[in-house]
Amino acid sequence: MIIIIGGAFQGKKQYAERVTGIPGNQMTDGADCSLEEIYSCQCLYHFHEWVRRKLPDIKDYEQEARKIFEANPELVLIANELGCGVVPANAFDRNFRETEGRLLTCLAGMSSEVHRVVCGIGTVIKG
Repeated sequence: MIIIIGGAFQGKKQYAERVTGIPGNQMTDGADCSLEEIYSCQCLYHFHEWVRRKLPDIKDYEQEARKIFEANPELVLIANELGCGVVPANAFDRNFRETEGRLLTCLAGMSSEVHRVVCGIGTVIKG
């Protein structure tokens, strides 16, 4: 698994295209995909949007991360980095931010590579 993280609108998807060779039109959008699609796709962008939609169903971060990794260990996963901004006042948004961060932490531990993208420039932080 390769994880690519960074702030919103920092060029993560374009960076993933350059690094992996997977064209953007062959990437799966987490904003509207199913868990089964995550299990079979090459690249998933907007992982954070999938987490937002599925938040009520996620009870165990480690178990959820393990299921994703074991089903699709070659997945390229692209997500917004949510933990570097202002802490949301809304309880749902705080829980969403924490859940996405904990899932990514678990997945990063299992991944072969983790990249962080700022202004379209990627830095390998695990690899």
